[in-house]
Amino acid sequence: MDDPDPLAAAYEPLTVAVRRLIDLTIRTEVDAAAVLDATHLVEEASDRLGTALVPGSFGVRTAPDGRVGALGNVVIGTRNPVAPPLVVHHEAEGRVWSEFVLGAQYEGPAGHVHGGICALVLDHLLGATAHQPGRPAVTGTLTLRYVRGTRLGPLRAEAWVDRVEGVKTFAVGEIGDGNGPTVHAHGVFIHPKASPPGTSD
Repeated sequence: MDDPDPLAAAYEPLTVAVRRLIDLTIRTEVDAAAVLDATHLVEEASDRLGTALVPGSFGVRTAPDGRVGALGNVVIGTRNPVAPPLVVHHEAEGRVWSEFVLGAQYEGPAGHVHGGICALVLDHLLGATAHQPGRPAVTGTLTLRYVRGTRLGPLRAEAWVDRVEGVKTFAVGEIGDGNGPTVHAHGVFIHPKASPPGTSD
């Protein structure tokens, strides 16, 4: 296998279509007959896709050249219609950023992003500052301060390394819109100790 997802050309359009279906399911105002007809079509598609499944979660796929694809990831997964998805851009000294759009499926208070979704995005972005190839980092703590409501629509999130102390990376970041930051975050990310050769978790 030369690519973490050799069928990406087929699966990514499917993911985009299901993501649109989720949005339309929330916002549609068609009559009951149309809803019932659509339900049958969705069930038919689900039955067809369900004829061959991996057991459990999709996990992480690694290509022979070492490239890793977190294709089912809830934030960046190209096969996950729940993911916005975020495209994370890496800059010097561990700074990362992403511009994305959150629509109706991420709503909490009317017209605004659910606070838990903001936490999800910031957890991923802050973690991306600490993660290094071959040296993953996991969340130790994540603290958020909600400055004001985050409206649905186009947003930008960014994060950067504040300092590093041994296995701990301290990161900070924020989500914002055209009027400035809406959520600030501070996190501590830990590099787990590698298991000795010949052992397993």
